[in-house]
Amino acid sequence: MALSCNLNRYLLLMAQEHLEFRLPEIKSLLSLFGGQFTSSQESYGKSPFWILSIPSEDIARKLMKRTVCAKSIFELWGHGKSTEELYSSLKNYPVEKMVPFLHPDSTYKIQIHTFNKTLTQEEKVKRIDALEFLPFEGKVNLKKPQHTFSVLEDYGLDPNCIPEKPHNIYFGRWIADGQRELIQSYSVKKRHFIGNTSMDAGLSFIMANHGQVKENDVVFDPFVGTGKATRKNQKWRGPDENIRANLRQYGLEKYYLDILVSDASKPSWRKGTYFDAIITDPPYGIRESTRRTGSQKEIPKGMEKCPESHVPVSLSYHLSDMFFDLLNFAAETLVLGGRLVYWLPVYTPEYTEEMVPCHPCLRLISNSEQKLSSHTSRRLITMEKVKTFEDRAQYSHLRSDHFLPYQGHNSFREKYFSGVTKRITKEEKSSQE
Repeated sequence: MALSCNLNRYLLLMAQEHLEFRLPEIKSLLSLFGGQFTSSQESYGKSPFWILSIPSEDIARKLMKRTVCAKSIFELWGHGKSTEELYSSLKNYPVEKMVPFLHPDSTYKIQIHTFNKTLTQEEKVKRIDALEFLPFEGKVNLKKPQHTFSVLEDYGLDPNCIPEKPHNIYFGRWIADGQRELIQSYSVKKRHFIGNTSMDAGLSFIMANHGQVKENDVVFDPFVGTGKATRKNQKWRGPDENIRANLRQYGLEKYYLDILVSDASKPSWRKGTYFDAIITDPPYGIRESTRRTGSQKEIPKGMEKCPESHVPVSLSYHLSDMFFDLLNFAAETLVLGGRLVYWLPVYTPEYTEEMVPCHPCLRLISNSEQKLSSHTSRRLITMEKVKTFEDRAQYSHLRSDHFLPYQGHNSFREKYFSGVTKRITKEEKSSQE
């Protein structure tokens, strides 16, 4: 049975990568622009075709100006499980909604898109000819049409079992494309300076979208990194110089405020400093170490000095301490409604959702996984400030096991390299056999 017509229905064509991050990104952007993602729309799984109810075409366009997880969006005119259902659905679509795009003075073209199947040119032409019942009165223009219409056929996700007929067929008016080209334009490989933990461009855009970053927002990264250059025959440059060089490369230097070198465990910000978003990738102890600085008087006996900087460091600053400080800092310095977006490393066999650090002032928005290996992963956590921060001492109890079960992951580094060692040993044995 064909779906009933809804004047605000749009078809979103999703990219088939970063699957875990697609739903949180679309939900965050819709919320940012005044739309709402209904609960019935959360069951698409890995399907590239999502039917959304969006208040207006303007919001749909704003969504596509930001998303890197979606390829295109269409105003949905018809949908069915078969061609008969599709045609029936199209015939029930209000003619008055079609007329502005089909009048005699307009130009148009019709495209055929298939997912998981390739059609011959002859098959595509037959599908276009079958739509002659639609009231097209304009002229066909294949190069620069005023309006583009698309037939989209879904043949499922299994390339080894492609059905003869599609599972679903859609017809709609193309509205806009997403920002997928930005992933290549800002590729890490093209940057002048690359750090040990430089973030993949696609994930960087996803993090900004999860954080609902908008124009003129003040965004802070408490773990911006050393900014060291890794190319050969290049002298070491400070983080401020490297950041400016990378931003200058893309013409974005005017958006850069400044960098502050300090200990993230001891915030030096005065009260009344607020950020619209905090977006960061904390060190996990894999490529960058986790350590706390302090004066000789503050460091108990038995603590050492960092061999690189000769700054005293505390060996007891665990991952759980770092995330406690991060959440506390975000709760204190974010504006109400501001978002914290960060990566949480986990040892997969021991992970449970209860391990995600929490704070009374922050509400969990989304929790998405990116696998690192067979036994480790990192989770992109998005939280929103929903309550005014009070005195810091009031939240000191959050360090306890009851409020911070993530303490069990303080040995993440050891577990990570333990798995790597086992894999290498297994590969060596296999090569010797």
